[in-house]
This record gives sequence, C-alpha cells and structure tokens, in this order.
Amino acid sequence: MNFLRGVMGGQSAGPQHTEAETIQKLCDRVSSSTLLDDRRNAVRALKSLSKKYRLEVGIQAMDHLIHVLQTDRSDSEIIGYALDTLYNIISNDEEEEVEENSTRQSEDFGSQFTEIFIKQQENVTLLLSLLEEFDFHVRWPGVKLLTSLLKQLGPQVQQIILVSPMGVSRLMDLLADSREVIRNDGVLLLQALTRSNGAIQKIVAFENAFERLLDIITEEGNSDGGIVVEDCLILLQNLLKNNNSNQNFFKEGSYIQRMKPWFDVGDENSGWSAQKVTNLHVMLQLVRVLVSPTNPPGATSSCQKAMFQCGLLQQLCTILMATGVPADILTETINTVSEVIRGYQVNQDYFASVNAPSNPPRPAIVVLLMSMVNERQPFVLRCAVLYCFQCFLYKNQKGQGEIVSTLLPSTIDATGNSVSAGQLLCGGLFSTDSLSNWCAAVALAHALQENATQKEQLLRVQLATSIGNPPVSLLQQCTNILSQGSKIQTRVGLLMLLCTWLSNCPIAVTHFLHNSANVPFLTGQIAENLGEEEQLVQGLCALLLGISIYFNDNSLESYMKEKLKQLIEKRIGKENFIEKLGFISKHELYSRASQKPQPNFPSPEYMIFDHEFTKLVKELEGVITKAIYKSSEEDKKEEEVKKTLEQHDSIVTHYKNMIREQDLQLEELKQQISTLKCQNEQLQTAVTQQVSQIQQHKDQYNLLKVQLGKDNQHQGSYSDKTQVNGIQSEEVGRLREELEELKSNQELLQSQLAEKNSLIENLKSSQTSRGTNEQSSATASARDSEQIAELKQELATLKSQLNSQSMEITKLQTEKQELLQKTETFAKSVPVPGESEAGMATKTTDVEGRLSALLQETKELKNEIKALSEERTAIKEQLDASNSTIAILQNEKNKLEMDVTDSKKEQDDLLVLLADQDQKIFSLKNKLKELGHPVEEEDELESGDQDDEEDEDEDDGKDQGHI
Repeated sequence: MNFLRGVMGGQSAGPQHTEAETIQKLCDRVSSSTLLDDRRNAVRALKSLSKKYRLEVGIQAMDHLIHVLQTDRSDSEIIGYALDTLYNIISNDEEEEVEENSTRQSEDFGSQFTEIFIKQQENVTLLLSLLEEFDFHVRWPGVKLLTSLLKQLGPQVQQIILVSPMGVSRLMDLLADSREVIRNDGVLLLQALTRSNGAIQKIVAFENAFERLLDIITEEGNSDGGIVVEDCLILLQNLLKNNNSNQNFFKEGSYIQRMKPWFDVGDENSGWSAQKVTNLHVMLQLVRVLVSPTNPPGATSSCQKAMFQCGLLQQLCTILMATGVPADILTETINTVSEVIRGYQVNQDYFASVNAPSNPPRPAIVVLLMSMVNERQPFVLRCAVLYCFQCFLYKNQKGQGEIVSTLLPSTIDATGNSVSAGQLLCGGLFSTDSLSNWCAAVALAHALQENATQKEQLLRVQLATSIGNPPVSLLQQCTNILSQGSKIQTRVGLLMLLCTWLSNCPIAVTHFLHNSANVPFLTGQIAENLGEEEQLVQGLCALLLGISIYFNDNSLESYMKEKLKQLIEKRIGKENFIEKLGFISKHELYSRASQKPQPNFPSPEYMIFDHEFTKLVKELEGVITKAIYKSSEEDKKEEEVKKTLEQHDSIVTHYKNMIREQDLQLEELKQQISTLKCQNEQLQTAVTQQVSQIQQHKDQYNLLKVQLGKDNQHQGSYSDKTQVNGIQSEEVGRLREELEELKSNQELLQSQLAEKNSLIENLKSSQTSRGTNEQSSATASARDSEQIAELKQELATLKSQLNSQSMEITKLQTEKQELLQKTETFAKSVPVPGESEAGMATKTTDVEGRLSALLQETKELKNEIKALSEERTAIKEQLDASNSTIAILQNEKNKLEMDVTDSKKEQDDLLVLLADQDQKIFSLKNKLKELGHPVEEEDELESGDQDDEEDEDEDDGKDQGHI
C-alpha cells in the first residue's frame, strides 16, 4: 500500500512518471515477485487503477492476472483482487462516468478484451472452476466477471460453457447459495447464459431451475416482492419462450398450479407500487408464453386446460373485473385472458359466464365491448378488448351463435333495461368514430368466421334508421354507409365485414345483389383512377365483387355470373380488375397484420387489416382471378360436370347409407344369434346339472332300497315267529314293485332329456347354416318344424308321466305309513307262547329296538323320496322353460328368414339402379370425351359396381345350382 502511495504521489509530482509506466512496474512485480504479499499488493494497486485507466491495465496486465488465477489458487484474497480487476477491464457498466474522452467512449473496449480473454477457452474453464469456491471474495467477483463476459460476447461464451464438463451444473449451484447477493447475481448470470440458446435452456430446466426459481419468488413475496422477483421471472421467460420441451416439462411438473398465488392481489384499491406493477406485468407475459398462438396447438390446449383446472383463469378474470387496477396491468390482463381462452371451448364457456360486479350484474363481454366502442378509452385498451373478443369467438360456433342471436328480433330486450353485445356492435358500427366503426366491423366479422349458419341468420337483422321510415336490413345499411363516402378506416372495416359475410354463402350474395345500387357502386369505385390512399378501398371493392361472382348461384337473372363478368370487361377491364385486386396483398400493412393474431398497432391510423381477413384474401385471390378469366362455355361445362358429379355422389352416398344400414341390421342379427347361442349353452349346462342330480338321487334311492330289503328280510323272519309274515310280505312285495317301476320311469325321463338336448343342438346347427342358401334353409325349416312338433308331443307325454309318478309316489308313501303302523300294532299285541315273562320282556325290548331302527330308516327313505319328488318338479319347470325357449328360437328364425328375403329383394333393386346409373355415367363420359376433356379409362366406382354385379351373378348361379 505504501508502494501505491508512492506511485500515485510520483505521478502527481511530474510528467516523468506516466500511468503506463506505473502499470508496467506493477505488472513486473506481479510477475517477478516471489513474496505473496508483494504480488497481492501489486494486484490490489492494479485493481484501483483499472477503473480510471481501463485500456492501459487491460493491455498490459490481463495476461499477468490470468496467470495469478492459475497459480495462486490457495490465496482467496489475491484471487478476488484479480477477478475484480478483470471485471473492471471487461465491463462497460461505469464507462460513461470514468471516461473523459468522447472518442474513447465510442470504442467497445469490453468486447475486445472479452475476445482476448476467451480466445483461450481454458480461461473460461478456469473461471468456472473458481466459482466452486465458497469463499465470498472469490465467488462473487467470479459471478460478476462471467456475467460481464456473457453480456459482451454471449454466443461464444455460451458455446464454451456448453462444452465444458459440468459447466452449467456448476452455475446452477449459485441459486442455492445462502448469501442473497450471490444468489441474486447468479440469477442475472443465468439470464445472460440462457438468452437465445435452446440447448442451455433445456439443461438449466432439467437441473431443477423451475423449482428453485418458484421457491425464490414465493420467499420474496410473489408480486409484492422486489426486483429479485422480476429477475427470476425474466429468467423463467428465457427458459420457456419458444422452447416447447421446457414448456411441456413446466406443465407436467405441475408448476402452472404454483402460478395462481401470483395474481392474488386482494381487494385493495391502493398499494400498487411501481415494482409490483412491473412484477405483475412480467407474470402476465409469462402466462402468455405458455398459451401463445405460435405454440403447437396440442401444447397450448393442455396448458389452457391446466390453467382452468387450477383456477388461474378464474383469478385472472377477477383482476379483469376488479376496480382500481392500473391501466397497463388491466390491458395486459385482457390480452392474457384472451390467449388463455383462445380456441379452447371449456375456457370460452367459462368466460361467457363471467359477470361484472355491477348492479344489475352484466356479462364481462358486454362490459368489455362498452370500452371498445368508447372513443375516450385508451387505444391500447380498445385493441386488447378487440383481441379478447376475437379469441372468445375463435373456433367457437356456440359463442358466435350467442352473439348473433342478440341482434335477432326475437331476443332483443324491448324494455331497453339492458344492452346486449350485438347492440353494442351495431352502435359502434354506425357511430361517428372511425376507430369504433373498424373495431365493431372486425368483431362482427369474427362472429361470422367459418359459420354459414350465422351468416344466414344475420340476414334477418333489421335496423330502424329513423322514425316513420321502414326498417332496413343490416346488410343494406352497411352498403349505404359505404356509398356515403366516409373515412377510409370506416370503409375498410365495412368492406372486410361484407367480404367475410358473403364468402361461402350464396344466400348472402343473392341478398347483396338484390339491391340494384350495389353492383354499379362497386364497379364505379373500381373503375375510377384515384390516389394511393384510395387504392386499398378499390382493391377491397374488387374483392367483394369477385366474391359476388365466385359464390353466385345464378338465382338472379339480371346478375348471373356471366353478366357480371361481361360488366367487368366492359366497364373496368379484366386486367385492370385483377390489378386492383392485387392492391390488397401489396399493401405495406397487409404483411404486418398477417404475422400475428393480436391486433398490435402503434397508433390508430395503422389499424387497417385484420389477421383473419388476410387469410381470407390469400384463399380467395387466386380462385377469383381464375373465375374472372373463365369463359361462359367453360362455366357451363364446369357446372354440368359439377352437377353430374354431385348427382353421382348423392347416389353413391345413398347406396353407401343403405349398405351401412344393412350392415347394422346384420350386426344386430348376429348379436341376437350369439345371444341365443349363449342361452342354449346355459340351458344345456342346466340340463346336464339336473341329469347329474337325478343320477345322484337314483344312487341314493338304490342304496335305500338295498337297506330296506335287508330290513324286510329280517322283519319277515321275525314275523314268521309272530305269525304276521303273510301280511308284511305282501306289503313289502308291492312296495318293491312300485319302486322298480319308479326306477324305470326315471331312466325313461333321462333318455327323453338326452333326446331333447340333441334336438336343441340340431336346431342350433340349422340356424347357423341358414344363410348359405335358400334351399337348405327351407329344408332345415321343415325339419325344425317337425322336430319342434315332436318335441312338444314328447314334452306333453313327459308332463303326464311326471304327474302319474307324483301320484304313485304319494300313494306309495301312504301305504308305507300304513304298513309301519300295522307293524307296530302287531309287535305290541301278539305274544309268543312257550316263553317266560322275563324272556318275553327281553324279546319285546329287542323287537322294539329293531322296530325303532326300522322306523328311523323308513323316515329317512320318506325324506329322500320327498326330495326326489321336488327334484322332478324342478325338472318339469326346466322342461317348460326349454319349451318356451324353443318357441322363441323358432320365432327368431322365422324373422331372420324374412329379413334375408327382404334384403335380397332390396339388393336386386339396387343392382337395377346401379345398372341405370352406370349407363348414365357411360353416356356422360362419352360426352366429356367429345368435348375434349380427359377421362380415365376405368372409374373406381364403376369397377366396384361391376365386381358387385359379378358377385351377385355368382350367388344367383349357386342358388340355381342348389335348386
């Protein structure tokens, strides 16, 4: 430091010590001194001189300073001085304050020194490595130096950082620094780094930049924060603007939802600081970046959907209708809402439902239109409202219909208590302010854009011009104002409205031509030789007249296409007409309006063309030129061919519809057949289950029969002793015979069920093969009828057998009960002679035990027989259901046969019609050949029809072969 004082004192003492010599001595000390303190003091001295003597220090000391950065990494103080010195050399921030010579100020020292520094890419890599140091005296000047390098030669430095290993990742760590000054300068560094470089933008985004930046914005207080919030928002803009990958990443990361708190401005009418206004302005621009019309449609619609779902659109509409909002914020909010709803039906419907907080409540659209047609409102605000209205109607036929309906007589409020959107547009259309005329005409044209229905509906609108005079149509009133010679802006707006209205709408063309004064007015305007200011009006008049020719349906005899073209040729000349038509696209403001949908004009006099209208001009200019040069014979031939093709297309369409209907009928019949097949399968499964259950009951019955036989033998031997065997043998024998008969009936029932299953399978197979030919169908039908009749007979027999079996089972149960009672009576009453009372008692006890066991087994047998009876009753019900299903199948089969017969008749009729049509087409092709038009040798449709006829002939041949 003493050395610096000596140098500076010597410099002021006399001219022998110039600044160049001083700097040279300091550089020598930096390069040659072995003591770190001497080198540190010399670098500190260079730092103090670098602001005033920037050029000299830069030329002599830059290499030495870079060498210090390479060799003295261990001393953070000297590294910090070296970085500060390099920053002062390269940066232009304080150049105007320090430099006294105006010629030096004009020289771009910063870019030259930056070029010298980055010539060796290792210097930038060295600087990136220094940024990893946590020491404040190293990191902060390093951040400032790298930011200055990016400001001077951004693309070159970006490329070096991009190829440097982990270069971008090292810079991203600055956002996590706990020291706010480094964090904030790190944001500025990333702003310069990400400017106009998509590759770096993607890397920064995937390094979790969105999360960190949004956290910083939240910590700083969102819109109420300071300039740090603005810097973060600008960095977000750099990352998202024109970068579809980052936009998609931002949306999928649910970061759109975190934008909603930004716009929670509260109900306060004050507190709008300048920084808050700036922050909100950038926030709104950031929302517009995500939904810009220049983005891919799919990405824009997904962002629009997310903004509605998270409530961001609702929050913006709240600001839109709030009071006390600054004018520039209100204007930008209107533009933002416009693009959030543009082309997305859900958002457009929501915007239509928004009401202003007035008494009574008015729709937001009406309130905005009131501002648009009010000449006292700021010009930028009126342009924003027009853009909002255009975006609301863009691809929104529902909204277009609602706007036009407010003009129709049936919907106009007769009390006059409320003003509708249509009334405001009409008021602006015919006001004395030319800007209101233009805005209202363009807004009304957007209500008709690509909507033929509303173009026809608007023809019904009637206007009361004055008391006592009859009302005139809106179309006529527009042409009346045109003929009055109003301002150019007004006439241009009305002509754009009329061109949009009449295009692709022959009915509107007829209404326009019905007024005999319109065509002479247009031809007069086009034929005159006017100044350059009127050339645009002449071009638009030529476009309107060309539309009246091209979309003319020749319904008015006096204004048919040919007569209008003859009129142009006589009064204007075809070449002159085409030249005047070309004035539109050659106008200097035409290309400007065609670039972006938003009506962004520096002043009202530039407000001439609408974006959508430029698309219409581009579409119609060529076809109108061709239509003007076509002769009457070519028009007639074209009309004839067009009509023929339309007729042919209508017939083909009719056939296609019939074939489509038949296909639908066939599909329905196939579905019915599949349903019936499923029902048959279910029925077969149920019958199989029943057969298995019958077999189980049969086995159980046989087992009971064997047990009963053993008991009967034992009881018979006992009855012989008690002298009652005659009665019991007779009863048991009769019971055995009845059980044998019951068994045979069961076997018969099982065989009948099997036959019934085979009949159902035969019926199913006959239905499947029904459609092959009529002969087999008729045979199958007769066979099915016979089988169904036999099946019904067998079912009736089966029912009678079941009834008889039920009666026999009941009788058997009664007789068995009587037998048991007799057995008990005999067992109790008959004594055995020759035995003592004790033995008699023992035998009696033994007999009673056996009898009780026999009674228990008999009771179980009775239960089993009862269960068997119930099962047979269920089988009877299932057979009844099978009978009804067979009847239903028969009815469906008859219906299918009738449908097949009808379909064949219709196909025969269609073949006749196709043959007639082919003959007509053949004759028309011959006429076209005679007229000289090239005709293809084979028409696809004719070849298709011939194939169909060949298929039908083959089918007929097969049918005859079967017969």
